[in-house]
Amino acid sequence: MSAPPDVPPIVSRAFAVSRRAGYVSFCRNETGRLLATLAATRGGTMAEFGTGAGVGTAWLRSGVRPGTQIISAELDATLALAAQEIFQDDPQVEVLAADWSTLRNKGPYSLLFLDPSVPEDASVDAVADLVEPGGIVVLDDFAPCEMWPPITAGRVDILRETWLTDERFTAAEVMVAPDASALIATRR
Repeated sequence: MSAPPDVPPIVSRAFAVSRRAGYVSFCRNETGRLLATLAATRGGTMAEFGTGAGVGTAWLRSGVRPGTQIISAELDATLALAAQEIFQDDPQVEVLAADWSTLRNKGPYSLLFLDPSVPEDASVDAVADLVEPGGIVVLDDFAPCEMWPPITAGRVDILRETWLTDERFTAAEVMVAPDASALIATRR
């Protein structure tokens, strides 16, 4: 399988590296386009917690302005090494083989892309102070929900509910495809 022809070259390269690494859990193209669009509105430093093999990072990179930095942390050293290959000659991107908490001292961030698969790492309280005022947090991999409170697999989706109601952020759930949504939260 090859990347669709309409993706930026850096994303195509990330897909190839991801395939070689045997990693198939990466952000969808629809989410990637959203990331690139949001990245184009930001300056300063952006971060990603949960790099995987670098596809989400590549989408962010495809949208950033000159001079903007992206720092990404991946706990799995093998995946971090694969992602580092994509950006080895790119001074705007740094991929660390590390837990996301190593990025606490490198903020505040103008945009923060989180992997919500580890709920305690993606909690509002864990990351709120890492985002500058006016900064954006993006969480992906949600199934769209049309009810309140949000229900996932027959249970209240506490992570989604908390992000959508936290007073430190103005947040919205955005459908990126009929079967996928992302949360976008802007720090007040």
